[in-house]
Amino acid sequence: MEIHFEKVTSDNRKAVENLQVFAKQQTFIESMAENLKESDQFPEWESAGIYDGNQLIGYAMYGRWQDGRVWLDRFLIDQRFQGQGYGKAACRLLMLKLIEKYQTNKLYLSVYDTNRSAIRLYQQLGFVFNGELDTNGERVMEWTYQNK
Repeated sequence: MEIHFEKVTSDNRKAVENLQVFAKQQTFIESMAENLKESDQFPEWESAGIYDGNQLIGYAMYGRWQDGRVWLDRFLIDQRFQGQGYGKAACRLLMLKLIEKYQTNKLYLSVYDTNRSAIRLYQQLGFVFNGELDTNGERVMEWTYQNK
């Protein structure tokens, strides 16, 4: 795997818009059109395509929110590439990128209780529930970087 992230630009936007999750996952994340619209409207959010070499495999949106917290707000792997280890590898790499980019040791994300696959992935990567709920009623998870 040669996973890397590329900012969403006019060059790759159409391909990013065409990313899809399975039908049973669609209630867990906004549509790609909504993701990109929100990223365009709020300068604190950055959108990136997730690539393996030249192949677009997923999408992430992240940024520092007004309260100073750094959020991994959206993360998805296209349905064609799920179950191949991309989710864990890409999320792990993105976590380290965000720690460096934002000079922080803590990251936040939120997840629906019913999204068991995502919860399992995030827990495997070291995220823990912190007892908070976000504005959509999703449970907040946090991860603290420990340089070992």
